[in-house]
Amino acid sequence: MHAARQIGGPLLQVENISLSFGGVRALANISFEIREHEVLAIIGPNGAGKSSMLNVINGFYHPQEGRITYKGKTRARMRPHQAAAQGIARTFQNIALFKGMSTLDNIMTGRLLKMRQPFFMQALYLGPAKREELEHRAFCERIIDFLEIQAIRKTPVGRLPYGLQKRVELARALAAEPELLLLDEPMAGMNVEEKEDMCRFVLDVNEHFGTTIALIEHDMGVVMDISDRVVVLDYGRKLADGTPDEVRADQAVIDAYLGVSHEETASAAAE
Repeated sequence: MHAARQIGGPLLQVENISLSFGGVRALANISFEIREHEVLAIIGPNGAGKSSMLNVINGFYHPQEGRITYKGKTRARMRPHQAAAQGIARTFQNIALFKGMSTLDNIMTGRLLKMRQPFFMQALYLGPAKREELEHRAFCERIIDFLEIQAIRKTPVGRLPYGLQKRVELARALAAEPELLLLDEPMAGMNVEEKEDMCRFVLDVNEHFGTTIALIEHDMGVVMDISDRVVVLDYGRKLADGTPDEVRADQAVIDAYLGVSHEETASAAAE
């Protein structure tokens, strides 16, 4: 585990969330919490409901049952832009960038909710609007330096390799200055070196900015190395919730990942 930080109380609480699509239940009575300044990993086999859970947290999906409490306030029905305005940012399993725009311009889109000048003033690029954009651009340049992507700041993101596109998407999320950052498989499809870089940046974001992070990840080595706590889902139900060591030793988790029963495990151990 990474260096200890001052992990606080619950920033977000998920209570008895159930979500169905027609006759298919994606989530069934899920409860857990995300604590201030921690790195929480959400893991489970394909189809476990991990992305659906993130979509509920930031307002893409609206559950049929349960509630979400964020910063001490129980949330009513919320849209994604409202979640963003309250400090929840998100990256996606499939990269969602503007491929024809430069790295810097993509990151600038993460500042849109921070802009206060009227649209017509921004279009004219005069006076206060010009000063505001320059301030936001300077902020984005600092993120570019932080994530070490100076060399591609003017490059259209559609020309970038996959690993760098993932880093640009992280930069765009950070541009919104989130309190809670949701990362949906940030290391999927990466080679070993790219994964190591992304792990380092996730930890740097958590430690340098104090950002609370909840991430979905399939690489168990990554999960065990960077997480403070782990929530395990399986077919829409919660199997386990605890430290990496606790989860790794949980028999229900072992069975779900290895596809064996308790009896088969005990029999093998006896032999």
